[in-house]
Amino acid sequence: MQKFIVTGEGRLKFGDVTLHKHLLLPCETCLGGGVYEFDYTSRRMLLSGRSYDFGRVSWDKVDCLLVPGSLSGFDIYYEDLPVTDFAPVTYV
Repeated sequence: MQKFIVTGEGRLKFGDVTLHKHLLLPCETCLGGGVYEFDYTSRRMLLSGRSYDFGRVSWDKVDCLLVPGSLSGFDIYYEDLPVTDFAPVTYV
């Protein structure tokens, strides 16, 4: 299933995994996660829901969302709101 997490460092990680914890490296922590999908027509990444293991993203703990550079050019939304409403975004 297409799942995403935000690590304790504020890094957005996503992939087709069984469990959200499979996106974490051994030394990483998680601030929450959910599921994602791409809308290629409108160039959007849509994030929603919650991780069974980690819950919803604790946006108040994210100083800056670190997004993979491969997503530059995509607008990222969480629950119909731009993620920039929750935290500034930096592409890495």
